[in-house]
Amino acid sequence: MSEVKLAAQTRTEFGKGAARRIRRENQVPGVVYGHGAEPVHVTLPGHDLLLALRTPNVLLSLDIEGKTELAIPKAVQRDAIKGYLVHVDLILVKRGEKVTVEIPVQTEGELAAGGNLLEHVLNTLTVEAEATHIPESVTVSVEGLEAGASVHAKDIPLPAGTTLAIDEDAVVLQVLAAQAEEPAAEGAEGETEAAEA
Repeated sequence: MSEVKLAAQTRTEFGKGAARRIRRENQVPGVVYGHGAEPVHVTLPGHDLLLALRTPNVLLSLDIEGKTELAIPKAVQRDAIKGYLVHVDLILVKRGEKVTVEIPVQTEGELAAGGNLLEHVLNTLTVEAEATHIPESVTVSVEGLEAGASVHAKDIPLPAGTTLAIDEDAVVLQVLAAQAEEPAAEGAEGETEAAEA
């Protein structure tokens, strides 16, 4: 995973009014914390941060007033309607340090014939990986799986240096048999309601 470099400025203004002014300038307010250090309140370039956050668990190289820090997103708040970034929490990491993150689970291949349905019990997999080598996602083959089959966390191949941080027997995917929907018997419902009255 490559690093995305962003320039960050420390901020001293807080509250809703200050946050609105920051966002009007196409900046995003944020907090950088971790490693027992005091939290640092920063502003980040809005467009560049939005592009960087398209990659899950992106590694950010922050230039905070001449000092370079590595961080990963911990919490991202977006506007519920318009989708723009409202606030971001970043956690400091160091090269060689192991971090626990959630990575997306992707599938490839076709299920066995018969109209079966694939249910994603877990959309993400919690793993532990080195901070500068966090996988973007894991891919699971569902080729030929039939109804009743399931894929457990331990069955998913992980990149080198990455280990599971959840129960290895946790079900990630399962194949369900397609069910034909039965037409509702309207006459029977009406008779039941009459009998209750």
